[in-house]
Amino acid sequence: MPCRGVRGATTAEDNTSAEILKATRQLLALMIRQNGIRAEDVCSAIFSTTSDLDAEFPALAARQLGWLEVSLMCVHELDVPDSLRRCIRILLHWNTDKPASEMVHVYIKEAARLRPDRSNLPPVDWRELEDWIAEHSNEVARPIRK
Repeated sequence: MPCRGVRGATTAEDNTSAEILKATRQLLALMIRQNGIRAEDVCSAIFSTTSDLDAEFPALAARQLGWLEVSLMCVHELDVPDSLRRCIRILLHWNTDKPASEMVHVYIKEAARLRPDRSNLPPVDWRELEDWIAEHSNEVARPIRK
C-alpha cells in the first residue's frame, strides 16, 4: 500500500494555547473528513507553525482527537519576510490505496490564499464541525501548560 502526503493549512486568531488547538483541531478534522482518514492508517504527521505561534504544540490537537499511536512532530516554518502570519500547517503521511490525484488538501481561513487552487472546499458549517470534534475528542489529552 502506498504512503500519500495530505497537506493542510489554517490560521489561528491569537497566540494562545486555546486558539492554536482550536484552529489545529478544525483543520485536522476537515482533513480527516474530506479524505476518509483513519488514525490507524496514518504513519506520521508533521505540524508546523510560523514563529509567531509558540504558546502550544499543535500536535496536541491530534492527541485530543484520539491519535495516541501516531508519530507526531512539531516544527517552525522558515520566517520568510511578508509571509502569512499565525499559520499552522499539517503534513500527514497516510497509508492508502487512493491515488495522489484523489487527495483532498485543505486550506482554510487566511491560509486559503496560500493555495487558491486547493481552496475550493464546500462551505464549512463551523458549528457542525465543532460538534464532530467534541464527539471525537479524547479527554485524556490536555495542554501541559496553564
